[in-house]
Amino acid sequence: MKFRLTQFLATLICCSFLAACSGGSGPDNAVQTDKGVVIGKTIGNVNYYLGIPYAAAPVGNLRWQAPQAAIAWNQPRLSTTFGPACPQLASPFGTASNSEDCLRLNVFAPVARGSYPVMVWIHGGGLTSGESSDYDPSALVNSGVIVVTLNYRLGALGFLTHPALAGAGNYGLMDQQAALKWVQTNIASFGGNPGNVTLFGQSAGGMSTLAQISSPLSAGLFHKAIVQSGAYNLQPLTISTAQALGQTFASATGCASQTAACLQALPVSTILANANLITAAGSQLPTVDLNVLPTTIAQSLSSGHFNKVPMIEGTTEHEYSILSVVAIDSVQGHQLTASEYPTYLSGIFGASNATLLQLVYPLTPAHTPAWTLDNILTDYGFACNGRSVARVISTAGVPVYTYEFADANAPMFFNVPLRTDGYGAFHASELAYLFPGSSGKVYYGSPLTAAQTALSTQMVSFWSQFAKTGNPNASGSSLWPAYTSSNDTDLSMVPGAVTGDTTFASAHNCAIWLPADVGL
Repeated sequence: MKFRLTQFLATLICCSFLAACSGGSGPDNAVQTDKGVVIGKTIGNVNYYLGIPYAAAPVGNLRWQAPQAAIAWNQPRLSTTFGPACPQLASPFGTASNSEDCLRLNVFAPVARGSYPVMVWIHGGGLTSGESSDYDPSALVNSGVIVVTLNYRLGALGFLTHPALAGAGNYGLMDQQAALKWVQTNIASFGGNPGNVTLFGQSAGGMSTLAQISSPLSAGLFHKAIVQSGAYNLQPLTISTAQALGQTFASATGCASQTAACLQALPVSTILANANLITAAGSQLPTVDLNVLPTTIAQSLSSGHFNKVPMIEGTTEHEYSILSVVAIDSVQGHQLTASEYPTYLSGIFGASNATLLQLVYPLTPAHTPAWTLDNILTDYGFACNGRSVARVISTAGVPVYTYEFADANAPMFFNVPLRTDGYGAFHASELAYLFPGSSGKVYYGSPLTAAQTALSTQMVSFWSQFAKTGNPNASGSSLWPAYTSSNDTDLSMVPGAVTGDTTFASAHNCAIWLPADVGL
């Protein structure tokens, strides 16, 4: 009787705040969580529960601490709008925010109740930017899964390592683990199966997924994983390196005393203004803290000491094109020129390696020097690292399915300058296909064509089928074979031409980046 009364009161409150109860708000939108009742909204066949706190606001003496339990609420909580993004500066990849009260998640569930597989999405953004509100997973939900998206602490607030602070950084990774624990405790109330959780993410979200695969503290919190363009750095910082950066940061922010009290009293604006002191090229790294990450991700995987869950691992064909706009074009004030190409290679790889790379990646009239450099950085930073991860995971006896998203005409949804030869299948270009119609993204290219829409439908099916069974193929299909060292086959994803491909390693020159006799 008590819970029925709670639902009734929740419905009355919902009706008073929303335009019309007939729009989907009613008893079925009131869900009891461990901290209180949440009231969502319905659009089509999807129930939206937005901005749910999964941990306490990390403010005051909770800043730079492991996430603490959220504060319970006595009255039903209207959960129809997203919570604030975690603090970050404005960028093409995220919305400016100063709010530390950002540890919120969103649940997207089918209206028809059941016991659905659960997919937990970690957004990208270099661990310095991004927000969960950019992604509308209704297409995935309509294929029979529940999707949870979340915000986590970013940049210095999420990953500062300093001798005066508890632990050693990795607060953002601990936030992700807290969200996964929330799922284990609460998702059954939304119609989800806590025993069938798939963790997935792109870019920094993909690297975060690899970090959670490597972390013993994540054992049992998820059962499958999808890593999208996430193998770009498998070597988190050592504690000594991270602490030295942290002390430099403290001094720059006016905390020459190097005390936790000074750091915890800093204005968010000061932290954001100096966060670049602990990042590299706008990207943040976790720390090998001997707790969340006992070893580097590479060591964890190569030693076999990781959470062995079925995995999808993949990249896009021309990853670095969108990243070079930020890391190279904006710094130089122009695209790379032919005369700058050898010098730039020498600066990154050394003079002798630069000579070799110019033989493997010569400048041609077909593409600009910027495009050719992007090929190198795609192969070096993404494609071949991802291939190495797949090889090591599969050698450990874990099912792995690899892909390359290769639609060179994917629509652009970042507000970046046009380039002479375009961007190709740029970093994050697959997101428009997995999250079609996401309201948080502005599309600067053309809408998806009929062929691209068909590819989107097929990719959504692959991802949701994998969440259901651990195999992306529909029953009776073998279109996407599992990767093994003896069956070096990717699924090439191109509109109208989704097919197995055995040329990935040679196309990306992985023999020079990852010799066959070397692990990660």
